[in-house]
This record gives sequence, C-alpha cells and structure tokens, in this order.
Amino acid sequence: MKKGINIWSFPADMSIAQCITTAKAAGFDGIELALNEQGELGLSATEKNIREISSRLEDAQLEIAGLATGLYWDYSMTSDSAETRNKAKDICKKQLEVAAQLKVDAILVIPGAVGVDFIPSCEVINYEVAYDRALSAIDELSVVAEQYGVSIAIENVWNKFLLSPLELKQFIDQIGSEYVGSYFDVGNVVHSGYPEHWIEVLGARIKKVHFKDYRRQAGGLHGFVDLLAGDVDYPAVVGALQRINYNNYVTAEMIPGYNHYGETLIYNTSRAMDAILGRN
Repeated sequence: MKKGINIWSFPADMSIAQCITTAKAAGFDGIELALNEQGELGLSATEKNIREISSRLEDAQLEIAGLATGLYWDYSMTSDSAETRNKAKDICKKQLEVAAQLKVDAILVIPGAVGVDFIPSCEVINYEVAYDRALSAIDELSVVAEQYGVSIAIENVWNKFLLSPLELKQFIDQIGSEYVGSYFDVGNVVHSGYPEHWIEVLGARIKKVHFKDYRRQAGGLHGFVDLLAGDVDYPAVVGALQRINYNNYVTAEMIPGYNHYGETLIYNTSRAMDAILGRN
C-alpha cells in the first residue's frame, strides 16, 4: 500500500506547489489533489494548467494519489432541481477529464444525499427517490468513466445515504461496471460501525482508501481527531485490507479547516501512517 496525503490536510492558504513540496519532504509517496469551483485547479482549468501541475509533481518525484472534490456538497446528483443534478454530472465529467490528464486511476465522488446535518440549508430528499436518482446518474457517468479509463469511486460520507456496506455493495453491483467502485473512508463509519467489516464486505470493489480517525465519545464533527488518537482499530483495518489484496493508496484526509498547525500536522500524520503501515 502507498502512503498519500489529501490536499485538504494542509492550511488553506498554501499553494499546490507548496503542498507538493511539503508532502514530499514529509515522506509521502503521493498527494491527492482537489477540483474546486475556482482557483489553481478549478472547473475552468485548461490543459496547460494541468500540465504545469503534472510538471511540479514530476520535479518533486511525487505521485498523484487521487482527485477529490468538495463540490458535490453544493451540487448534488439527488437534488430536486434538475439544473443542480445536471451541474453535478458536469462536475463529475470535468473531474474525470482532469483525472485522465493527471493520470489518476480513480476519482472521489459523492453520489448525492438524503440529508446533511452539518449543512443546515441542505435539501432533504426522500430516500428511495435519492437512490433512484443517484443510481441513474452514476450509471450514466460510468460510460464516461470508461471512455477516460478512470474509475468513479463512491465515498461513504455523512449524507444519510448508503448507510451500510451491504447497501453500498448492492448499489455498486447494480451499476455493474468495473469503472465504478468504493472510495472507502475508514473514519467516516466509526460512529456507527466497524471499518474492518466494511472492507470485508466491499472487497475488491474498493478503489481507494481514506485514513481518518474518530473518537466515538466526542461525537459529531468534533469526533474527528489525529491518526492514532481515536477508536479506529488500525491493525484490524490493515489486516482486512491485506486480506482483500488492496495495494493502492491509503490517503490521510484531515477535515477541511482543521489544520491550524501548518507543516507540523503533515509530518505527524506521516509518522502515524508509518506506524499504521509497519514502516517504522
């Protein structure tokens, strides 16, 4: 397994170039970038912009671990608004295009939501309606994913949707495409389950993995803590990943806005991941 770090783990005022340099110095094998609405890697990014980022990665001898985006919280594939649903699909198509240019094998996708507690203005969508809309959207997008040779990896997040590994497994299998799988986030399931169980159920459907830690007693968003400071049984998690022969990136993802300590958190996270992966 390769050791990655998500760009959201860095202070928001750091440039992509600075994040790449820091990630390399801290001992990571790769960095996961994020597609934003605007900025260095925005929806209007050109091939020239992508080539410049690729050159920075190559110069630093750092791989790209994945391509995420937070835009699906604003533009949901399950929205009651057809315009919003279409915007979400357009974002996914752009994400696939950029990923192909960066030579990323899978992108992080949130397929919609039934509701989101930490976004007060979020729509509440009937569960069955949300399921059907998400299934239709991802099925349509799977064709685009195959054209680009980039997989859509559906992340388990706090969206009151696809709440168990059995349900996520069913959803992926209904699509029936090798270009649709799971982006399994270890920390996101600790409040209601055991990540090692999810890994066993999802098996080879897992395309990418996020490492976070979570302390159940704290609860809510306050429960997310530094790696090795929470309730994730990482020996069990790593063992489960080994049993399914997972050999792609495990990427540390701290909650956006969490890092107030600059490079210190990045280096601490790297050391924690070395301990988890037995690299010490």
